[in-house]
Amino acid sequence: MVDEHERLSAATNDTVRRLVNETGITTAQAHELVAFLGPHNWTSLLREARILNPKGLKAV
Repeated sequence: MVDEHERLSAATNDTVRRLVNETGITTAQAHELVAFLGPHNWTSLLREARILNPKGLKAV
C-alpha cells in the first residue's frame, strides 16, 4: 500500500515536471515554487512560474 508521503512525492514530481515543460523555468525553480505553494495549487504555481520566465523560453 502506498503511504501518504509517497503520494505527495509523486504529485510533487509530476507538478515540477509539468511546470518545467509548460513554462521553461528550471527544475530547481519549480521545486522551490512547489515547496512554497504545494503541488495542488496549479494556478498559483503557473502564475509564479510565468513571473520567473515571462517569455516561456526553455532554459539552455
